[in-house]
Amino acid sequence: MRVDLYLKTICLMKRRSEAKRACDNGIVSIGGVQAKAAREVHAGDRIAIAFTDRYLDIEVLELPKGNIPKAQAREYYRVERDEERDALDF
Repeated sequence: MRVDLYLKTICLMKRRSEAKRACDNGIVSIGGVQAKAAREVHAGDRIAIAFTDRYLDIEVLELPKGNIPKAQAREYYRVERDEERDALDF
């Protein structure tokens, strides 16, 4: 599954196009390497996202089969780090 589709499916981003733009702007990395939107995600991968207001590191536990309810989205990843980010850290 593509990283942009994965981020949309597990409800970390609202739209796939938003996730693609985040990848294109260097906000998303997998295993410490900047991720392109089409990069394949596998169980066990570590994804880091540098939102404007927080850092989020997750571990992929499982890939969803199709769309999933928002209530079940947390079953597909584990949060490793979630900390606030100062707006001046750019």
